[in-house]
Amino acid sequence: MNPTHSASTVIIANGRFPQHPIPLSMIEKATFIVCTDGAANDFIAGGGVPDAIVGDCDSISEENRKRYSHIIHPSDDQETNDLTKSVLLCVEKGKKEIVIVGGTGKREDHTLGNISLLAEYMEKAEVTMVTNYGIFTPIYRSTTFKSFRGQQISLFCIDRQEVTTRNLKYPLHNQLLTNWWQGTLNESLGDTFSVETSGRVIVFQTYA
Repeated sequence: MNPTHSASTVIIANGRFPQHPIPLSMIEKATFIVCTDGAANDFIAGGGVPDAIVGDCDSISEENRKRYSHIIHPSDDQETNDLTKSVLLCVEKGKKEIVIVGGTGKREDHTLGNISLLAEYMEKAEVTMVTNYGIFTPIYRSTTFKSFRGQQISLFCIDRQEVTTRNLKYPLHNQLLTNWWQGTLNESLGDTFSVETSGRVIVFQTYA
């Protein structure tokens, strides 16, 4: 998915609300918007109208709980978080291209957890996370990405599988990355770059 394109389905998570024009444009152009429980109040207060609100409803105001009762999907399942519940709702409704915004920027443990969950979601749909700085895309096989010379690239391996890259400044050749920092701070050399792997990898690309 190209981060400059609009997305039909957007999930607004309870991290820091985006300020960059790319995620804001995605929210504006989306045809189906899901707010996690904690994100609903701020989105509504800013003039937004969600199509669904998902979670255990312990954070939404009483006013909004009543006003939007017809689109609230309550769940007290403690085995999954509100973001996962939101993704599953979208999948149930046949939404196969999903962008998550607001998934980062507050508590670091939530940020790391939300990013890692992308590796789980890709079995169900094409899910990316768009932030104020760039886009996280999970892959599980060799993939070529559109890029530009100088774009900053980081790779985060979820599985213990070898990785080979092409057209990055610091190439990897059948390398096993055993910690998340080892694949960070790379750089694209042109219009595309490739990541070859048979394991799950989360790829981060900056906007500039």
